[in-house]
Amino acid sequence: MDKFDTLTGIAAPMPMVNIDTDMIIPKQFLKTIKRSGLGVNLFDEMRYDREGNEIADFVLNQPQYREAEILVAGDNFGCGSSREHAPWAIKDFGIRCVIAPSYADIFYNNCFKNGILPIVLPQEQVDLLMKDAEKGSNARMTIDLEAQTVTSSDGDVFSFEVDSFKKHCLMNGLDDIGLTMEKAASIDSFEKQAAEARPWV
Repeated sequence: MDKFDTLTGIAAPMPMVNIDTDMIIPKQFLKTIKRSGLGVNLFDEMRYDREGNEIADFVLNQPQYREAEILVAGDNFGCGSSREHAPWAIKDFGIRCVIAPSYADIFYNNCFKNGILPIVLPQEQVDLLMKDAEKGSNARMTIDLEAQTVTSSDGDVFSFEVDSFKKHCLMNGLDDIGLTMEKAASIDSFEKQAAEARPWV
């Protein structure tokens, strides 16, 4: 998993509440178990018409937001089913951070396990960042995970809270497998001792 420390990038505004996981990645794209290749289908039903043509006024289809790495969204982001494909699609598109007033719990935790930082800020601060994001590609925000701050293009700084363990994992690029592999030497030692003590097993 990629490490996350600081990020300066374009923020795309999505001022919608209750963006659920089926909107993020519709059910017909859940057949794969690969984490790559889903970015093209992110927000599929909002990005494309029935013939597969891009819908020009959807935010991620607009030229200034095609390279967005930050998403500023409304309340209750990631609600609905607990599909892990949702953060996979977000990450594969290139978005590393989502800013919203609140998230569905399972989606929120899945973000950290997939290298995405979900930031929770009060509605009034999200509103200010939403307006900042609406300025387009010239307005770049900076996310500093170590300092736990979001800095707008105008230099306004907002502090956010994050669980210390989740922060450690994200800054060190540790998913569940990575955490286990940190204990590889201890696991090998235990297995060796167990084999010597119980050779019949």
